[in-house]
Amino acid sequence: MTGLFLRALTLSYFRSHKRAVLALDGRPVVFHGANGAGKTNILEAVSLLSPGRGLRRAGAEEIARRPEALGWKVTALLQSLHQIHEVETWAEGGGSRQVTIDGKPAPQLALGRIARVVWLVPAQDRLWTESAEGRRRFLDRVAMSFEPGHGDAVLAYEKAMRERNRLLKDGQGDRHWYHALELQMARAGAEIQANRAYAVARLAAAQDEAETSFPTADLQVLHADGAEEGPEGEAALAEAFAAGRMRDLAAGRTLLGPHRADLGATYSAKGVAARDASTGEQKALLVSLVLANSRALAKDFGAPPILLLDEVAAHLDAHRRAALYDEICALGAQAFMSGTGPELFEALGDRAQVFEVHETDGVSAVQKGSIA
Repeated sequence: MTGLFLRALTLSYFRSHKRAVLALDGRPVVFHGANGAGKTNILEAVSLLSPGRGLRRAGAEEIARRPEALGWKVTALLQSLHQIHEVETWAEGGGSRQVTIDGKPAPQLALGRIARVVWLVPAQDRLWTESAEGRRRFLDRVAMSFEPGHGDAVLAYEKAMRERNRLLKDGQGDRHWYHALELQMARAGAEIQANRAYAVARLAAAQDEAETSFPTADLQVLHADGAEEGPEGEAALAEAFAAGRMRDLAAGRTLLGPHRADLGATYSAKGVAARDASTGEQKALLVSLVLANSRALAKDFGAPPILLLDEVAAHLDAHRRAALYDEICALGAQAFMSGTGPELFEALGDRAQVFEVHETDGVSAVQKGSIA
């Protein structure tokens, strides 16, 4: 059997789990149990098999189980197309996260070369109504799924911008310092813009090419303060940073650039902004984008990504839940899904592995369950 999926997953002192060992077969995976039992913790562990800080954006020190605080470890046997890799990621004693692939130390970026992981979590239900920061994070995660190096471009841009902002706050006027930092920001910023534009184009194409029960969204990358036009490309960004120094000095921070971008979305069928759609429609639009992301990645990578769908049944009626499960199975994706009860996943039948998660005396446990 080929494709992209986890054959085995082990958690050690990870959040509420002292130890959890799962044997997996490539089918979608359902975790059900009471709120707080530790379901999301398992999905978070899988998310750390990709570059970045995972679906909760937690620091390595936050993940270790309390009160032991011994550190934590996630081990996985990953089927990646025609190869099998043993992947480990861990942190000890408040240290930074480490990664090994097949027993050899590796940078986090290397995880993106052997796997793709896409997720949807309850916090994203507010994506269309919250601040632009959340939509930028969502867009950057999509961009990184297509181009794992996108994360490095974002880090390079933010590092140079922090230095520039420090000069601005201190009232420094040395144009040579600004010029050097602005060139770094422009170079990384142009890469960020190109990756974001590519991601939006791929999502649009994947939505248009598929027959789906979920609504489509027209997407647009906006500039600072929601403007449809702004500086794009390395030369234009460098010029804009230089031209805006006096205004930025007054504000004590950089007021223009990719860090001020936004993701605009319109519910195509109704022609209304996503922020004005109903709660159920907003959730359906998010699911549509995640599925589109997965279809596009399947073409690029050769297999659909691993999907993490936390409390995915919330705000979806029975018809749309069944449609989602059908699309996941048709795609051939190993989707890790969580919910409070097995009845939410009845439409999956025997197409999924099912586990019940429960907590006793502060320790989470996982055991095989069933939907029936």
